[in-house]
Amino acid sequence: MSAVRQGKDDSWILSVSAFHHVAISVSNLTETMDFYAKLGFREVKTWHDESRLVFIVHLALNDYILEVFWYSDHRPAPLESAALEDDLRIVGVKHFALQVSDIQQALVTLREHGYADSSTSISLGRTGIYYFFIKDPSGNWLEFVQDPLANTLSSPKTDSS
Repeated sequence: MSAVRQGKDDSWILSVSAFHHVAISVSNLTETMDFYAKLGFREVKTWHDESRLVFIVHLALNDYILEVFWYSDHRPAPLESAALEDDLRIVGVKHFALQVSDIQQALVTLREHGYADSSTSISLGRTGIYYFFIKDPSGNWLEFVQDPLANTLSSPKTDSS
């Protein structure tokens, strides 16, 4: 499918009701499910093929779904995606973020449980969001954010005039 759309009418709008899910592929399904359960996700649906060589698991956090794929013949991510600053230059999905109320406590907790090391630090992003990154047990980038605007984004706009 081409990204070039010549001669198309750009005045249309599709009414999307909600963000549904983000999908990741993992190397160890059990380890991944345990990790995300510790972050508050719960399993809501599991499918596997007859031979149990492919699993798809939906993990829910509030109204959001993390779709987890596991293949028995999984392959590691390319070396280019090992460092976040290099991976961001490559077109495609890079990471997903989880909102926390206390970014410092989140980092302390993840360090205590071996998911973040002393080199992991909190940064203030260009958009005013505090954040840090870790990798999940399969090497997928996961961002933790403390965003003061997060709870106000879906608030209805009022006309003050």
